[in-house]
Amino acid sequence: MRAVVFERFGERARVRDVPEPVPAPGGVVVRVEATGLCRSDWHGWMGHDPDIALPHVPGHELAGVVEAVGSDVARWRAGDRVTVPFVCACGSCPECAAGQQQVCRRQTQPGFTHWGSFAEYVALENADVNLVAVPEELSFATAAGLGCRFATAFRAVIAQGRVAPGEWVSVHGCGGVGLSAVMIAAAAGARVVAVDTAPGALELARRFGAEHCVDPARGSAADAVRELTGGGAHLSLDALGSAGTAAASVAGLRRRGRHVQVGLLPSVDGGTPLPMERVIGWELEVLGSHGMAAHAYPPMMELVRSGALRPDLLVTATIPLAAAPAALAAMGTAPGRGVTIVRPLL
Repeated sequence: MRAVVFERFGERARVRDVPEPVPAPGGVVVRVEATGLCRSDWHGWMGHDPDIALPHVPGHELAGVVEAVGSDVARWRAGDRVTVPFVCACGSCPECAAGQQQVCRRQTQPGFTHWGSFAEYVALENADVNLVAVPEELSFATAAGLGCRFATAFRAVIAQGRVAPGEWVSVHGCGGVGLSAVMIAAAAGARVVAVDTAPGALELARRFGAEHCVDPARGSAADAVRELTGGGAHLSLDALGSAGTAAASVAGLRRRGRHVQVGLLPSVDGGTPLPMERVIGWELEVLGSHGMAAHAYPPMMELVRSGALRPDLLVTATIPLAAAPAALAAMGTAPGRGVTIVRPLL
């Protein structure tokens, strides 16, 4: 099969022929019809993830058709249309037993712990725990983005953030995760302030329901959020993942507000400074959010099916596999406007 492979961190990947995967007894092989290009893939390519062994095939947001099924799989057959969370759970650890598969202690992640979906085929483990059916009316391109950015934003806003109608929500970073969070928060009845330096991203954020848009290049984002919201956001999300956006997200909260960290925060010393004196004095909550378990998908899928949520509108570009290496490298300086989908079979 054809796949995007990189041999060294930070060096340009290339498309080449590699052996097709085979399913584990409890796993499946999926023919990849669409896979998203995510900033997390860029972090992996740069060497920020300790689980990656070289050479490597990136890609973790995917949708496609089951091609081959392991001997122990009970729920899935060849030909099924599926997607999958980027966290593939083991199904048997204490966290999984408690229904918290997104923090499974034995999790696997395509594109990180093993070869991913920038390929014509990808192997997925523990299929009965992790696969999610894709209805016929949902395109593969739309379904691919659900496994990481949209589902991550959904859980960050709804479950971790506990958003309520009428609350102010600020979203720092309007890439795929951030725009998803804007759309979801607005659909939940919240009033949204979108923060980004890219005019195109802010234009999309306003289209998806943001009431106000803030460019931090023009002044303090935290000050702007507090002024626009009459004292600060009730809920704020760092959807980019940088020291600046994380600090601004916390500093823009009102008293007893909630910060949810969604974007990855790699740093040289393993730490990121936050205004903890504000966290203490104002009794702020600082929460993490790490994807969403497969069993939690039905409410989100129903909102997508009904048209209340429109993840299809987030897809702003579709490229062939041959264009993926250059697009991956560009994520470091130009994260992109909306969601870029790679079609490996084009």
